[in-house]
Amino acid sequence: MGQSKSAVWVKIASAPTVNETAGAARADELGKNAAFAHADITNETEARNAIATAVGVFGGLQGLISCAGIAPAERVLGRSGVHGLESFRRTVEINLIGSFNMLRLAAEAMAGGEANREGERGVIINTASVAAYDGQTGQVAYAASKGGVAAMTLPAARDLARSGIRVMCIAPGIFETPMMAGMPQEVQEALAAHVPFPPRLGRPAEYAALARHIIENPMLNGEVIRLDGALRMAAK
Repeated sequence: MGQSKSAVWVKIASAPTVNETAGAARADELGKNAAFAHADITNETEARNAIATAVGVFGGLQGLISCAGIAPAERVLGRSGVHGLESFRRTVEINLIGSFNMLRLAAEAMAGGEANREGERGVIINTASVAAYDGQTGQVAYAASKGGVAAMTLPAARDLARSGIRVMCIAPGIFETPMMAGMPQEVQEALAAHVPFPPRLGRPAEYAALARHIIENPMLNGEVIRLDGALRMAAK
């Protein structure tokens, strides 16, 4: 982007798989190029404080990569009854509204920054999922929330074009994540076997490589990129 790059780590307070102590330790390990902020991204005050941490530590904000996600498994009509409204609402609240909350607040901070030679002030990358297109049985809440994240990419990019802010979205397939790590090894291997090529789980470094390319390529804007090894999820 032609400017110094900064990073702020944001933790969702309600996510048990994210350890605050580990997050702070990781930021310390990275040194002056990172800072850690504890925040519930569905809470406006906490989200604003997280953005303020980045601006305060680095003098501005030029990039946001949002990876909010919970994925409860629940059918519309299951053996235990009808899909809970509260569980659906919570999934949408975190995955979709939380992502939008961070997008809008990051855009506000970026808009006041200095533009580069092409007039660019920042890049926002949200994370959807292949479930937005291939939602499986029991994923109605997750698929709806991630579908919303994907769908807001283009209009958000159009809204923010005059401010010199690009908006992109990555829709990953099956990746190595803390949630995936909690599954039995045989389950992980079975899931990986469904990926055409390469026949394995995606790696965090591969997501990071795409995110970096998006940041560095100014023509990438308003688009959702699937990162899934040609995976198309079956119904079950």
